[in-house]
Amino acid sequence: MRDVLGAMGVHWTAGEISALATVVQTFDSAPRAAGAAMLVTGGGEAVGSLSGGCIEGSVYELATQVIHDGVARLVRYGISDEEGFAVGLTCGGTIDVFVEPVSKTTFAGLDLIEQDIAESRPVGVATVIAHPNSEWLGRHLIIRPSESSGDLGSERANRAASEDGQGLLAAGRNGTITYGSDGERRGEGMQIFYSSHAPRPRMIIFGAIDFAAALAQAASFLGYRVTVCDARSVFATPTRFPHADEVVVSWPHEYLAAQVAGGAVDARTVLCVLTHDPKFDVPVLEVALQSGTFAFIGAMGSRRTHDDRLARLRERGVTDSQLGQLHSPIGLDLGARTPEETAISITAEIIAQRWGGSGELLSKTTAPIHRAQHG
Repeated sequence: MRDVLGAMGVHWTAGEISALATVVQTFDSAPRAAGAAMLVTGGGEAVGSLSGGCIEGSVYELATQVIHDGVARLVRYGISDEEGFAVGLTCGGTIDVFVEPVSKTTFAGLDLIEQDIAESRPVGVATVIAHPNSEWLGRHLIIRPSESSGDLGSERANRAASEDGQGLLAAGRNGTITYGSDGERRGEGMQIFYSSHAPRPRMIIFGAIDFAAALAQAASFLGYRVTVCDARSVFATPTRFPHADEVVVSWPHEYLAAQVAGGAVDARTVLCVLTHDPKFDVPVLEVALQSGTFAFIGAMGSRRTHDDRLARLRERGVTDSQLGQLHSPIGLDLGARTPEETAISITAEIIAQRWGGSGELLSKTTAPIHRAQHG
């Protein structure tokens, strides 16, 4: 939606009706990812692309029909036939496309979404794309980190969509989730597409060791944009960290100071210091803790290493209040031994910190399983 939001807003503000076609689910080698969008205006203009040309003509005709009758539709496009007469994808993939009417009546709050995106505030939209009751189709819930507005059809559905949508928004991810017709977690009948308008949060891992490779893989799976940084070029190579988005050869504290000064990190950024070598981790932790910027700052090491690290940081002027931000030794007590198990331990603590979880067994707690964003 973001690619066509400007054009959509112009016609929305003018009180006109347009049709928004969105790729909501893909299978196999689909040409565009979920979230790709095309807008068809009441005047017949088309903006955006869904497949690079394979199905745009068919979707355009469908969008024109949606503008006239106001009925949203979910359509699946698969492989075209051998002669190429059937509408489909020559790449061999399959995509689901949801086409909905867009106006002030059908999409209240679009102007506020535009404003959020323009001012770099995270915002997401949950849209009902399938439901036994056609009156639910195309209903929206606007999702922000600490609140939601709109109505999908019931309080139960709103609550489920808000909880799941905030999780996807925090990760900067789009996706379709299936529920029961009233928002039941277990069931079928309703599908909701989540469109998240926020950059992926960053995880910066200091220390090009085997634990870092496992953590990069786990963090990438969770939706983070991962950077691995180490001053030792022989270890910090893309080959050793295939799941990292970038591998940087630099002294950690110099790299982090430059990232902070350049505004390349924010309050969602996670730092994991895995070097457990004081000449690397003390200077970078000093920069991190004194900046007061990050969502999570964790450091690996034994309890003896942790005590020594605290003493060195205090000698460098880091206050006890600033040291209170440090998660060390990093990770939850899972009994982890291997790099992969340790990565799960670390990411589990990060998730608990983000959402305010206790880290206890769910079977031993009575608090709500899904929680609003913490902090």
